[in-house]
Amino acid sequence: MSPLDVILNIAVSLAATAAFCFLFDIPKRHVIFCAPLGSAGWMLYILLTPVCGQVIATFAAACAAVLLSRILAVVRKCPANVLIIPGIIPLVPGSAIYYSAYSLVTGDNAQAASYGLLTLKIALAIVIGILVVSAIPFPKARSKRQVDTAGQNSIEK
Repeated sequence: MSPLDVILNIAVSLAATAAFCFLFDIPKRHVIFCAPLGSAGWMLYILLTPVCGQVIATFAAACAAVLLSRILAVVRKCPANVLIIPGIIPLVPGSAIYYSAYSLVTGDNAQAASYGLLTLKIALAIVIGILVVSAIPFPKARSKRQVDTAGQNSIEK
């Protein structure tokens, strides 16, 4: 992959993730963090695909995107879903879905089954990546009120 391809992939994945943020009505203060998450997941996918295949690369990229999203959610004090959903958007197997539907319409059932199975595998890799990282316990961000009242409820002897 040439340096121009890397720059182009980063730019397009940033723009696509930002566009989906606006489509999903993500608050504007979070878009600046969501777009790099999607781009990081996509670049990890691009780098791992030649080494370990599409499904494993998708799983690893989904795990990385969700992990970064959960960390940023604690730091930014926002719901994790606000960051997770745009972060995994570049990994959604849109072309495989399209080609499976196209193959069905043109009557090529074997090719449709192949693309359909690939779509299912990639979708399951994304879901399992989300579940694996979501099972990791994370500390919740404490609000000012929780910090102020943390010592007031204890009974001292």
